[in-house]
Amino acid sequence: MSRKTIVVVGLGRFGSSVALHLQRMGHEVLGIDQNQDRVDHFAAELTHVVACDSTDEDALRALGLRNFDVGVVAIGNDVEASILTTVLLKEQGVPLVVAKAMSELHGRTLEKVGADRVFYPERDMGARVAHSLLTGSEIDYIELSPEYTIMEMEAPPQLEGLTLREANLRARFGISVLALKSGEHINAAPLATDQIKPGDHLVLLGSKEGVKQLERMLQQQ
Repeated sequence: MSRKTIVVVGLGRFGSSVALHLQRMGHEVLGIDQNQDRVDHFAAELTHVVACDSTDEDALRALGLRNFDVGVVAIGNDVEASILTTVLLKEQGVPLVVAKAMSELHGRTLEKVGADRVFYPERDMGARVAHSLLTGSEIDYIELSPEYTIMEMEAPPQLEGLTLREANLRARFGISVLALKSGEHINAAPLATDQIKPGDHLVLLGSKEGVKQLERMLQQQ
């Protein structure tokens, strides 16, 4: 897996998780958010983090985004900011821009203004259920880019009782654990010493090839 430079715009719960785990996977990540408190919070965790209005063309140009391989627009409910940011990232020369859409209309607009890939968290649920029915797998997918996937899966018996360090998914499959879900409780920053319990759900980030390798391992055991 080649090292890439990735800019993540919007450091809310979703954007910050993506940024942190992409960095842990060895990529160079720049996090951008206009909220100074969020920037201060992640300054010690991300290599590069900037307080910036992503709809300000001059401010973005000063960051040298033309040198980045991928842009992730993870802005929450501000549709206008999401669209304008997507336009500016493409104009700055970012070759692959992935954007989150809140509705079909929002998504079509993002595509028209240049987003290379748009994902719909709610709409994509149907596709993930269909995948699960056809493959017999308990893995749900959100395609983040042509290379990366975010997935949720029920902890398989092979991993029950292991700590995240013992499961070693990152070294074995290039997959990082974004969160552990136990019933209604969500551990959004799991430690290597946290144990995977029966019935837990794992929220994972990894390459498509890594996902295939994990699925093959689960099917063989």
